[in-house]
Amino acid sequence: MNFPQHQNYRPGHETEMIPHPDSFMKHYKAAGKLIDKTVLITGGDSGIGRAVSIACAKEGADVAFVYLEEDEDARTTEAHIQAEGVDCLTIKGDISTKHFCEKAIADVIKRFGKMDVLINNAAEQHPQKHIEDISEEQLRKTFETNFFGMFFMTQAALPHLKENSAIINTASITAYQGHPKLIDYSATKGAVVAFTRSLAENLAKKKIRVNAVAPGPIWTPLIPSTFNAVEVAAFGHDTPLGRPGQPDEVAPCFIFLACEDSSYMSGQVLHPNGGTIVNG
Repeated sequence: MNFPQHQNYRPGHETEMIPHPDSFMKHYKAAGKLIDKTVLITGGDSGIGRAVSIACAKEGADVAFVYLEEDEDARTTEAHIQAEGVDCLTIKGDISTKHFCEKAIADVIKRFGKMDVLINNAAEQHPQKHIEDISEEQLRKTFETNFFGMFFMTQAALPHLKENSAIINTASITAYQGHPKLIDYSATKGAVVAFTRSLAENLAKKKIRVNAVAPGPIWTPLIPSTFNAVEVAAFGHDTPLGRPGQPDEVAPCFIFLACEDSSYMSGQVLHPNGGTIVNG
């Protein structure tokens, strides 16, 4: 059950959510699927990114994650990664600029000497009732974070990826269904799907797999920081399963796409969305 709540700052803090999301992968059964791998995750401090970061650590990977400014959430995630006996690098900054993306990749290579998996997960959203209310500034910022950052991070990472490396992008159910109040956000996620499919074809000969995950309504800090208290209380109840999903329920999709279990998959999208059929 979601309690009515709202946070007046974005992208939000997991520590202030009631109830706290399930994002620590407490019941996850690891099998050493990412031993000796290095993974970089954007937006890894909380929500889906936190769960994926911790799951990668449980599978044996060294983990680097990027976060914007949520220091407390980042420290908590870092501690849980290190508790798995692997190395962790936290990188604070805004992925919307090419310069930062290049620096982030350079930091990962300097620390670990290699990169095997890139997970482009960070995103932001700003609801507006009418398209006329979406300012040029908002439109540019949403695309700069959600799509340009993904594009620039991938460009910077590619020289370091090799055969059997994987790129995983976070799309959204809104790329398939749309959303009346998230027009620009939905458009960026549609771009993510097209980018994933095109890049998968482009990199096929290099044997680098590119896939995506398109979550439905997931209980993350993005929700109370985006919607009003009434909307938050009803969030996810319109899915066939009748509830929002938890980050822990999404992270295994990323692990599957990151490891050799998905060696014959590229250009595909997984849909942990509570049972909604999107035919995508």
